[in-house]
Amino acid sequence: MLSIPELRPSEHLYAKVRHAIPAIEWSMLSEDIDAIIALKKSRNAVILAHNYQTPDIFHCVADIVGDSLALAREAMHVQADVIVLAGVHFMAETAKLLNPSKTVLIPDRGAGCSLADSITPEDVRLLRQKYPGVPIVTYVNTSAAVKAESDICCTSGNAKAVIESLGVERVIMLPDEYLARNIAAETKVKVITWTGHCEVHERFTAEEVRQLRENHPGVVVLAHPECPPDVLAEADFAGSTAAMSSYVASKRPPRVVLLTECSMSDNVAIQYPDLEFIRPCNLCPHMKTITLGNIRHALETMQHQVTIDDSVAARARLAVERMLAVT
Repeated sequence: MLSIPELRPSEHLYAKVRHAIPAIEWSMLSEDIDAIIALKKSRNAVILAHNYQTPDIFHCVADIVGDSLALAREAMHVQADVIVLAGVHFMAETAKLLNPSKTVLIPDRGAGCSLADSITPEDVRLLRQKYPGVPIVTYVNTSAAVKAESDICCTSGNAKAVIESLGVERVIMLPDEYLARNIAAETKVKVITWTGHCEVHERFTAEEVRQLRENHPGVVVLAHPECPPDVLAEADFAGSTAAMSSYVASKRPPRVVLLTECSMSDNVAIQYPDLEFIRPCNLCPHMKTITLGNIRHALETMQHQVTIDDSVAARARLAVERMLAVT
């Protein structure tokens, strides 16, 4: 009696991403996908992937996906022994802060962030001296060492709620200047800003939005709040990557553009193939250092493990936990 060969896991997955990944490219990806699925089982590992990861990672090997707030929340409930963070280094540090007893791996320890690089712990201490008594609200897009010098963290999705929860007249918000200015326009709390920018979102312009509307009549424009304020003024909706995804799910705009990192549109478009996604593409070079190949290597070798000095971790963890308590 002939036996029917068992299908490889990747063979069940291609249908989900076939509109985004050509078949010839898939043939080169499927071996890594099968190996990663097997390694996750043998290592008792989970993969957390940010919305800016490519579809092969986001839809085919990730166990938990979302924006930085969602990943921070879900990291607290992970039951696995090993967490692989498919994202940039500050995200892996946040996962480690919330899971100190677990092994947290980042596939490329050079995966940085322009925002995280824009401020140091020394900068935060100097701001405390300049503005004594003013609470410091720090975006999660920062190093653990910077978080440790802060009072509370926030994300683009909960920044307004975090700031208003403090019950004060003014706050310092670090490090993204545009996010801080955009949030300041929504609250009565005075917001003191820093001069950090996201190299992806700062490149969008108001003129680009106007040109998009001219070239694509009826397009609905969704913008990330790390974009400059004049870009948000031209948009139909502004919100975190999670909020943009929810907008598409609930409003179902026939033609839409997401002013954020390239892969975000790819991943949402896979979920809604009946909608037309216009793609002005600003690529995050740091996110794109994470690949199926180095995720596989991370699980095979248990590299690169994220470690945080205990004295830093305790203070940084408190700032993150205060944020999660608000939301």
